[in-house]
Amino acid sequence: MPPLSALRAFSAVAESGSVVAAAARLGVTHAAISQQIRVLEKALDLPLVSRAGRKIELTEDGRQLAHGLGLGFAEILRSVSALTEAQRTRPLQVTTTAMFASTWLVPRLGSFRMANPGVDLVLDPSPVLRPLEPGGFDVAIRHGTGDFPGLDARKLMDAPLVVVAAPDLLNGPLDGGPDALAGLPWLSELEQNEASLFLSRQGVAKALSGGVIHLPGNLVLDAARNGYGLAVVTEVLVAADIASGNLRVVLRDQTDRGYYLVTRPGVQRPALRAFCRWLTAEAKREPGLNAAALGV
Repeated sequence: MPPLSALRAFSAVAESGSVVAAAARLGVTHAAISQQIRVLEKALDLPLVSRAGRKIELTEDGRQLAHGLGLGFAEILRSVSALTEAQRTRPLQVTTTAMFASTWLVPRLGSFRMANPGVDLVLDPSPVLRPLEPGGFDVAIRHGTGDFPGLDARKLMDAPLVVVAAPDLLNGPLDGGPDALAGLPWLSELEQNEASLFLSRQGVAKALSGGVIHLPGNLVLDAARNGYGLAVVTEVLVAADIASGNLRVVLRDQTDRGYYLVTRPGVQRPALRAFCRWLTAEAKREPGLNAAALGV
């Protein structure tokens, strides 16, 4: 197979009718075009053009090759156009937890829509860590310590975990320390056991005995505010409730955790780049948060 660059140069000459026009089309010098044609003729061991001064004409073999190349490059162009159009029109798919989506992300999506009116967005509020795959989910907003193997993860904001409860649920200071928490009612997001894991990290070996209500993440905070149980949440999502006195911090985790913007390595399509830039800017505007400069 001759070099593709030589075939493209020859096809451009055949389509435009001159070396100069072909050079302008491909953004190279006319000397480079002439060199590529000589490379192609040598590779095929066939004369493809005849030259008479500045005039250039295709030989019979040259016309046959030009016809085939025209069909081939046209098909390549159609395939590339179909792929890029499909990527351009495919909705941007974002996955995060229901609690983060309802409390932090969704209230801010209006500004993203105003800045990017042509981008369709699908939001998946789920505690399940969805895989980020070509043609599937484009980006995840995940909570953790930043360990996401095989993915690009950059911190959006600090988000330590806290145990919160309505003041009336506790009726005064907590006696017995962290061990006493195991006997109180708890709230948990569906498909999660964060309460048990949290207490275990605090050295509490007791099993939860006060009963657990499992709810979708976006309902956990409502239940906590109504005094139905304790909940493990990120402090950033309950900052306003703590400040107003609706919720009280019972216990605080000392592990360095945060919300991370997680994507696949490699080239990002325009809609994804726009979302990442917007999300980073929104995180930086959050009062009292230590947002990282992501450079996206």
